[in-house]
Amino acid sequence: MTIEQRIKNLTSPMGKIDVVLDTDAYNEIDDQFAIAYMLKSTDKFNVKGICAAPFHNEKSESYADGMNKSYDEIIKLLGLMGRDDFNREVYHGSKKYLPDEKTPVESNAADFMAYLADEYTPENPLYIVAIGAITNVASAILINPRMIENCVVVWLGGNGRHIPVGSWEFNMIQDIPAARVVFGCGIPLVQLPCGGVVDHFTTTKYELEHWLRGKNVLCDYLVDNTIEAAESYAAGKPWSRVIWDVTAVAWLMNEGNRFMSDVLVPAQIPEADKHYSFDDRRHFIKYVYEVYRDALMEHLFETLAK
Repeated sequence: MTIEQRIKNLTSPMGKIDVVLDTDAYNEIDDQFAIAYMLKSTDKFNVKGICAAPFHNEKSESYADGMNKSYDEIIKLLGLMGRDDFNREVYHGSKKYLPDEKTPVESNAADFMAYLADEYTPENPLYIVAIGAITNVASAILINPRMIENCVVVWLGGNGRHIPVGSWEFNMIQDIPAARVVFGCGIPLVQLPCGGVVDHFTTTKYELEHWLRGKNVLCDYLVDNTIEAAESYAAGKPWSRVIWDVTAVAWLMNEGNRFMSDVLVPAQIPEADKHYSFDDRRHFIKYVYEVYRDALMEHLFETLAK
């Protein structure tokens, strides 16, 4: 890939594009907003598939359990949207994380992305939006290195480069080998950092009730799910809830920087001891450094309420 083509592929695309979403949908309440936002933006996205990503925390018994619960949550959301026809395009992902930077974890999701990539070129890439641990995507790259030329990865993962514990973020720290594969292999990569950047994209109970309540079954689920999660720890108190996964989808609709600003930077190196290493000789990635919260929230609510 030429430098000119790389820079073009690291620019928010014009027109309709083919895209795959990789999501740990059961882990949080924001993945559901991102899934619905993508599927309802039919003028922009031809969604080729949705992949379930692994996670392990208090909401899952293991990485595999987290992935399976995410798969089920994706199917549930499709039902609420009246899109049961899309169930066959949902893929089970990895049941564990990469053991090292050279060994892929086999899964239906990784195979799907690896083989789908051969239908694309640097001039007409497949876009992959990842909003969980990057295991499935890294495995797919290791299975089929041609993805490096034929795909663009947009990942919500890691913290801002200005934060001392840059790699100490849930999506990234779960699978550091996978993060190092994606940051190191040369695939066109867009990073939406969590801490210090897209954590500003928050909403509140009253905003959700006003703009989404009663619009459709899907919106009512998103409102109820978010309020229940937030009030499980903040009942009777003021709260706002981050729904940052939406920003990864929005980057692909960021013509004219209407939702966020970004910059080309040398790819940092995620380290297991919570920080990034830097080397200015490395290839460029696109780094989002600011989100225009109100403009994006308005577009999100309008899209979901259709």
